[in-house]
Amino acid sequence: MISDAMAEILDLLQAPEGPRGVADADIASAAADALAMDGLAVSLVTGGDRTELVWCTDGPAREFQDLQLTLGEGPEPEAVRTGAMVWAPDLAQAGGRRWPALGMEAPALEASAVFCFPMVIGAIKVGVLTAVRRTAGPLTEGQADDALALATALTVRFLNREAPQSEGLNPLDSLGDLQHAVVHQATGMLSVQLALSLPHALLRLRAHAYSSGRSITSISKDIVDRRLRLDHPGNGEGASEPFADKD
Repeated sequence: MISDAMAEILDLLQAPEGPRGVADADIASAAADALAMDGLAVSLVTGGDRTELVWCTDGPAREFQDLQLTLGEGPEPEAVRTGAMVWAPDLAQAGGRRWPALGMEAPALEASAVFCFPMVIGAIKVGVLTAVRRTAGPLTEGQADDALALATALTVRFLNREAPQSEGLNPLDSLGDLQHAVVHQATGMLSVQLALSLPHALLRLRAHAYSSGRSITSISKDIVDRRLRLDHPGNGEGASEPFADKD
């Protein structure tokens, strides 16, 4: 049974003209409140197991999404890969067994419980809805029903942003505000500066973010704004240095 609070959000998402006058950030915050969660994120599949973050509330959800992107592991990547729900009601306990690197960082996170709901239609993977909470503990049956209904409504909403006759359906094509766009920009810059392939440049970026104890988004902004330049691995042990324009 869907709660009244979630029913109002679903009505907004399912309206033929869309949620006029209501920003995505406001819908995400309202949905988090309806689920009694401290944060909510939505990532869309862009190809294979790759995703792009399109909705994210501030606070524990954003911190957790940045860490997953830095480490390349966690509940969301597993949900994308398997197409199944991934629940970690006690992240500190589950993390060490399922996601070793994440488990090491879990005690310092604001998020203590994470619940991922795949957004799928049949075999088609559209994305993942992730709900985070500061306190550990399972979902109630009502919360699970609300989250499943929200994931279904979001799946339809993002798919409907494309014309039905389009080939190579990509729900991201009509979205202008991608949450991790700066990470892609920084990856491209590193690829050129260090003569690395894009996958290896992303690994280099992840490694520096992890070793420095900063979020990958923060590091990426410094690189894009030319406040930071990374050395080749093995050159000064991969240390970073301020970017200096050369004559």
